[in-house]
Amino acid sequence: MGAAAGAGRGGSLSNSDHAAAPLAVRMRPRTLEELVGQSSLKAAGSPLHQVVEGGQSLSLLLWGPPGTGKTTIASIVSKSTDRRFVEVSAVSAGVKEVRAAIDSARAELVATGKETVLFVDEVHRFSKAQQDALLPGVENRWVTLVAATTENPFFSVISPLLSRSLLLRLESLTDDDIRGVLLRALEDERGLGGSVTINHEALDHLVRLAGGDARRSLTYLEAAAGAASAGEITLEAAERAVDQAAVRYDRQGDQHYDVVSAFIKSVRGSDADAALHYLARMIEAGEDPRFIARRLMILASEDIGLADSTALQTAVAAAQTVQLIGMPEAQLTLAHATIALAVAPKSNAVTNAIFAARADVAAGKIGNVPPHLRDAHYEGAKKIGHGDAYKYAHDEPFGIATQQYAPDTVIDAEYYQPTTHGAEAGVKERWEKIRGIVRGS
Repeated sequence: MGAAAGAGRGGSLSNSDHAAAPLAVRMRPRTLEELVGQSSLKAAGSPLHQVVEGGQSLSLLLWGPPGTGKTTIASIVSKSTDRRFVEVSAVSAGVKEVRAAIDSARAELVATGKETVLFVDEVHRFSKAQQDALLPGVENRWVTLVAATTENPFFSVISPLLSRSLLLRLESLTDDDIRGVLLRALEDERGLGGSVTINHEALDHLVRLAGGDARRSLTYLEAAAGAASAGEITLEAAERAVDQAAVRYDRQGDQHYDVVSAFIKSVRGSDADAALHYLARMIEAGEDPRFIARRLMILASEDIGLADSTALQTAVAAAQTVQLIGMPEAQLTLAHATIALAVAPKSNAVTNAIFAARADVAAGKIGNVPPHLRDAHYEGAKKIGHGDAYKYAHDEPFGIATQQYAPDTVIDAEYYQPTTHGAEAGVKERWEKIRGIVRGS
């Protein structure tokens, strides 16, 4: 919708609560109390609470995954403060439409004193010029800007706009949050008004498929209600309505831990095909992609280590990508990282090294730091022998000094035992030479 149209009709949200509107629109929360999740944002005294309850004209930049309440918050800000609501599409609007919306808001403010909430969804799709066009309206408070994005605003929103707005981070909704949304929609007069019921299996299936997205969960519920017979939504009806079979996977139960365990062990065992199977099961069941990415980061050090030092870089990059783009596109990144780590050479030498070192410390093998390694920067340190005889490694042949580094109690400890797998074979050869030089052998 163009800005001019939006200014004339109040935006697409203001007249969308009629009986034929989608269930997700009809059930949109009207107050902060009805907003699901986001407890920190709704707390008394929070910036959002000040805008909604206190009527302050603060521009907001909402950052979070789809279906977490960004559009809803914009609607609540507008309705609770009796402001005009104007919506500008970041997909179709240009600089002209943005300026027209702000000029209209300014004229309304001068003529009637009524303020305008300007909602820009997917603001990251705006060019720099389009975002620049928002600045006068925000800076002079001709509009209360509520901009929403699923992408990291520090990469996608210009600095002047960031500095003039309050950045509010929305978290993914939990399964319990989604379950509450669905149950309320079943009973609420704005929703299905008790016309159908749902059994536990079907409810769990819709919760899993929603993946923390409230809008998606209500879309699925509406479709499942249409496919229900005898006034009950069964698992079969839910599967038929959304054309997706239920995956027997409970994110809070044994299936969750069994599948995750099999996934990690398949990557560790270098079976990329099996690992992809378990990855697919987790994705289909709506597992949090950030959880999968975290497990891959752990595995990169635990099971690969220096056999392929790029494995950790791959896992970290995957986790960052998942955070930036979200699902469904992030499934490609997770598959990429899974295959890369599965086919990488394996070594648990890093894992064994830190566990062995910690075991000695836990057993009381602490010992004093050798005097020549102690801090010698403060006055009087030299008088008590701190730093005496310390050899600066860069002054020695090969940049390696022969001297004692470990305390006497563990002077002969050899925690790191590199394997000959992958790149660690070269590390092993170099480490053995280094250890020999350091220890004078």
